Amino acid sequence: MRFYILLIFLFVFHLSNAQNQYNLIPKPVELKYQDGFFKLNSKTNIQADENSFEAKYLKEQIKIQTGLDLKISSKYTDKNTVQLIVNVPDTINFDNEQYNLDISKNKIHISAFSNQGVFYGIQSLLQMIPFEKSSEIKLNEVSISDKPKFKWRGMHLDCARHFFSVEFVKKYIDYLATYKLNTFHWHLTDDQGWRIEIKKYPKLTEVGAWRNGSMVGHYRDQKFDTIKYGGFYTQEQIKEVVAYAKYRHINIVPEIEMPGHAVAALAAYPKYACNDGSFEVGKIWGVLDDVFCPKEETFAFLEDVLTEVMDLFPSEYIHIGGDECPKTRWKSCEHCQNLIQEKGLKDEHELQSYFIQRIEKFVNSKGRKIIGWDEILEGGLAPNAAVMSWRGIEGGIEAAKQKHFVVMSPTSHCYFDFYQADPKNEPVAIGGYTTVEKVYSYNPIPAELTVEEAKYILGGQANLWTEYITTPEHAEYMMMTRMTALSEVLWGTSNPENYKDFENRLIHHLSIFDKKGINYSEAIYDIKATIEQKNDGIQYTLNARNNNNIRYTIDGSEPNLNSKKYSESISITKNQKIKAFYFENGTKKGNGAEQEFFISKSTAKDISLEFQPSKNFSNGDIFTLVNGVFGDTDKFGKDWLGFSGKDVVATIDFNRTETISKVKFHVFDGQTSWIYLPSEIIIETSLDGSNFEIQERLSEQEIVFFKGNINIHFNEVQAKYIKVTVKNFGIIPEGKPGEGNGAWLFIDEINVN
Repeated sequence: MRFYILLIFLFVFHLSNAQNQYNLIPKPVELKYQDGFFKLNSKTNIQADENSFEAKYLKEQIKIQTGLDLKISSKYTDKNTVQLIVNVPDTINFDNEQYNLDISKNKIHISAFSNQGVFYGIQSLLQMIPFEKSSEIKLNEVSISDKPKFKWRGMHLDCARHFFSVEFVKKYIDYLATYKLNTFHWHLTDDQGWRIEIKKYPKLTEVGAWRNGSMVGHYRDQKFDTIKYGGFYTQEQIKEVVAYAKYRHINIVPEIEMPGHAVAALAAYPKYACNDGSFEVGKIWGVLDDVFCPKEETFAFLEDVLTEVMDLFPSEYIHIGGDECPKTRWKSCEHCQNLIQEKGLKDEHELQSYFIQRIEKFVNSKGRKIIGWDEILEGGLAPNAAVMSWRGIEGGIEAAKQKHFVVMSPTSHCYFDFYQADPKNEPVAIGGYTTVEKVYSYNPIPAELTVEEAKYILGGQANLWTEYITTPEHAEYMMMTRMTALSEVLWGTSNPENYKDFENRLIHHLSIFDKKGINYSEAIYDIKATIEQKNDGIQYTLNARNNNNIRYTIDGSEPNLNSKKYSESISITKNQKIKAFYFENGTKKGNGAEQEFFISKSTAKDISLEFQPSKNFSNGDIFTLVNGVFGDTDKFGKDWLGFSGKDVVATIDFNRTETISKVKFHVFDGQTSWIYLPSEIIIETSLDGSNFEIQERLSEQEIVFFKGNINIHFNEVQAKYIKVTVKNFGIIPEGKPGEGNGAWLFIDEINVN
């Protein structure tokens, strides 16, 4: 009996080892392990057309990874071979991206209906092969049948704010190819730089590609250097990159911004603006007022530009931006106002729609389609346009319901210029807080859509805007780990309920990044801290890959291996600073967790809001306002609640009568992100929850003077309730970032004593 138990144990152990060997990302749709091994060695042949790019690519990558230099031969053999087979489909409904990968004792067989499918099979095989020099490698027998769920699986790179070399752009494309992404959205023009050579208009790069300085530090610091900065891609370089991407089965979608984000172009050719005068390529981040004027000569110019762009890029879709277009110049432009009257348009929003539709007709006449950011919905969507939904999911929902194709790219999950870990330990970013786990939790198909409407969701992509990203190493740091999560989401095999499985596979890939010299964030080793209300108090809970490896202190000192071992949630009853580190094999990993608590009479008390916050920030959890934690005013991150166009009207119930005289909180000033200081703050108290008395009122001027650091003192009063009203800035005026839209209002901890 014990003999059979031993056999069963050995079988299970062997199967477990086999199943743990392949840490594939994205996870295949179907993967079955078998007993046995294939031995990859110097005698192994790659059986394929000797001119096949896929075969040459596989040969090159295996040599880089293992040192083995395999031969490519079209001669058939059934032993010790890697076969690359493109099958002729027997149906018109075949999937170009589908592949099968079978590893048996004698051969590795990769088959598909296209070279693209074979290429994806190769990527899976390369992830199975260890990245180490070896004369022989044993690969477990396995059978994989795989294909993606979404057609558009993309990553974006902003080369306008900061310019990246052709060499790095190619690396970026390789990173996408490794994880079976198929779309590279190349952001080439903006207020801060024009990066693509247009032969008919040489000043676009002679003038528009260079600025006389850049912002230093965060936007709110308003500091600049005077260093001339810029660069551009020649048409020959563009062709080189397009060909490079084509062989890796990646479609490049170029973005040429219009009608806004046009100052770099206007600096080169000011006659296409509404107002006379000269323009300077933007040194400041954000949205600038000067935009293209919808004159006939402007349309002729843009058609010439787009003709050269379309000659360079074979993409079905051309991205025309369409976002964040201020209407200031149009409102004061005689031509624009006459055009509105002539065309029977209602306002400047419909004028923007007219502009986009003019461009769409031209692009359609060339056999192509336009895609734009979700602002192109305003004033009416162009007939054949696709929408990239970034300000949330609402634009995508609206477009899909109108039967327009959609690429989902909401800030909440898909903006990789946001912080990915505690901002205190991270390089300066624009703001926000998007972890690997949050990316992995994303579902591109909104629940609000019917099955039929959901068919218009092409897929999704993540965006890497580079105001604060100046080097290739920083770009890698911001995108690599989160991109792997996105790849599995868009392949369609992610399972947020089993995130740990993905994380374990990702850690294997981090060791490969090390060997390839790729920079990345170790944020997945960071301790995840949560703050919860429990028994009228605060519980601080820590989680890591192995909680037994967490060491912490409660006096603000640095933890080490001799510090207290974490075992259960920590009760917070007083002002204190908790520090914790995660150790693996005796080595500190990640940035740990550090949290300072400020306990007040409002901490962990019941709070209600008249208007609810956006779920894009801190998941809209209103407990954020009474959890004892102030937001970081230098690095806007996770400890804030955001309200879009709404007031904060918060009522806190102390559950007993308290004597109070002070209220402290912060409101955020980040105009480049449409976040504005409030117009007024009112503090009221009550004994019964119905009758409130005003204790203090701050005007907009006072709020600006205190730079959003609100510290209000009033005469001592007895109160069971306090109401804090923070009035939204309102509609953003002309000349300000986000003009015409409702402002965002951000607030952190409401601390009452």
